[in-house]
Amino acid sequence: IIFLFVAPSALKATNSLFLINTTNVTIQAKTIDKGKVIVNVKNVIYNTYKICKFAESGIDLKFCKKSIPTKHISKDIKTIILPEAEDIRVLKATEQIIKEGFAKVILIGDTTQIKEDASKNNLNISDVEIINPKTSDKFEEYANSLYELRKAKGMTLEQAKKLLLEPIYFGMMMVKNNDADGLVSGACHSTANTLRPALQILKTAPGTKLVSAFFVMVVPNCEYGENGVFVFGDSGLVENPSAEELAEIAKSSSKSFETLVEKPSKVAMLSYSTYGSAHSELTEKVINATKLLKEQMPNLVCDGE
Repeated sequence: IIFLFVAPSALKATNSLFLINTTNVTIQAKTIDKGKVIVNVKNVIYNTYKICKFAESGIDLKFCKKSIPTKHISKDIKTIILPEAEDIRVLKATEQIIKEGFAKVILIGDTTQIKEDASKNNLNISDVEIINPKTSDKFEEYANSLYELRKAKGMTLEQAKKLLLEPIYFGMMMVKNNDADGLVSGACHSTANTLRPALQILKTAPGTKLVSAFFVMVVPNCEYGENGVFVFGDSGLVENPSAEELAEIAKSSSKSFETLVEKPSKVAMLSYSTYGSAHSELTEKVINATKLLKEQMPNLVCDGE
């Protein structure tokens, strides 16, 4: 089971959570009370798991629930936007989420088409709210808000309205305006097309030096990691990080691991060398990054080249 996340301190959300990209999966949480972040992250993990391709591979969802703590979920139900209702996997996920009752789902798209697709596939989503951006009474409000956010970058009101016809932009504005707690996307959008609206609308959190991503690897019956759960970063955004950026990535990934798993993190800074077995600019980068990390987070358990 593999998830791809953006580090939780990297993006700013006006509500409790922003989540993106589920072919691999990306999430983002506002820096708020840790307990609330944990609740939201886990709600989203369930949504994400059911939407991503692994949901069709026969992997037992019970294992995923066991691996990542779930005790907070039923106490704080969140509203999650699914902007890719044209994908049948998303509709299947929606039905399952409603059955299990761990989140409220809002689908974005053409209402008639979504209901027809659900009916053709014998899916019951009758209790799910569906919003069509074209007919939403919030469209003008969101368009003006988006225009104000982006006008310094040259965006016109007409361009803002055109973007809002795209479900992912409309859903992102719902999160921005506290009309939803989170958004799951990536079933049929690339990482870039999912992350771009997040950066444009939610922007980065104050003091953020780097937006990075990480994989969550869940390995059944594994004695390593934390009950088989590992985090690997950066896995999708920063292609050739400097030593300073590697240290930042390690810090963000370790904090994200602790938020998700609720256990202390142990960080390994990896390269193709093992304690000096090879020497190059690449290995020197990891050596320097490890030194920086230890200086910046002296209480963190970490080791490296």
